[in-house]
Amino acid sequence: MSAARFAYYPGCAAEATVKEADRAMQAIAPLLNLELEFFENMTCCGAGVLHEEEPDVSLALNARNLAIAERAGVDLLTLCNTCLLTMVKAQHELKSDPALAKRINESLAKFDLHYEGRVRVRHLLWVLAEDVGPEAIRALVKKPLTGMRIAPFYGCHILRPEEVLGFEDDRDPDSMERIIEALGAEPVRYDARTECCGFHVMLVNKPATTNMVGQCLGGASDKGADVMVTPCTLCQLTLDSYQYLADKTREKPLKLPVLHLPQLMGMAFGLDDKALGLNKHLVAVAP
Repeated sequence: MSAARFAYYPGCAAEATVKEADRAMQAIAPLLNLELEFFENMTCCGAGVLHEEEPDVSLALNARNLAIAERAGVDLLTLCNTCLLTMVKAQHELKSDPALAKRINESLAKFDLHYEGRVRVRHLLWVLAEDVGPEAIRALVKKPLTGMRIAPFYGCHILRPEEVLGFEDDRDPDSMERIIEALGAEPVRYDARTECCGFHVMLVNKPATTNMVGQCLGGASDKGADVMVTPCTLCQLTLDSYQYLADKTREKPLKLPVLHLPQLMGMAFGLDDKALGLNKHLVAVAP
């Protein structure tokens, strides 16, 4: 069976701050029969922040990335929930307003590009759930994660707004639970698995982010989780880096490693720990 081709868009965090997510993704992709194509001329999505100040610039920036993938005839795959939401919202706006789309394409014409709306933006989690499937994942497992209790943390930007993203029920998703079970582990259900990690306020309200991280990690830890896994690079960055602050607000220390989804899969697939970047976390990943 031929490999599924994607324009690979790891996002700025995976390219600069949490490089282990990108490293792990590239390690598991061949096993999953996913062909990742790199486009160095793609740029940052603006993370939604740019749209607040310069809507047209933000739309043009995202339409340009999408047009590059569209011209290559491939869908776009990302590891970042915020990149996903930013690009999908841009697509939604351009589709809903033909006059706006015409104005944005006039800007893209300067770069010999035209966005037609054919390309799909896919998150890794969506591709795993819809294209690969739990059974194919289970067949690749060499070191089952038997006995591990794993807490999935979806984050908010992969689920909401549901009417724009439309992948699964934003109140009770189950795609990660099915993947965790396929890897041989037990998924832990807890209330905060679909909440916000606090990333987008960390620079303006550190106490709020600390509180949100504490609620997310604490909810999983109190249910007996050994480790947390998330499909979002920004969620992992926040939950890992703010855990030491959240610890100070609790009587019981958390000490909950937070893994990127590709890392967890790579562990079960028998890949080398260093190849997966398991030594790069602030909260140490136990042997």
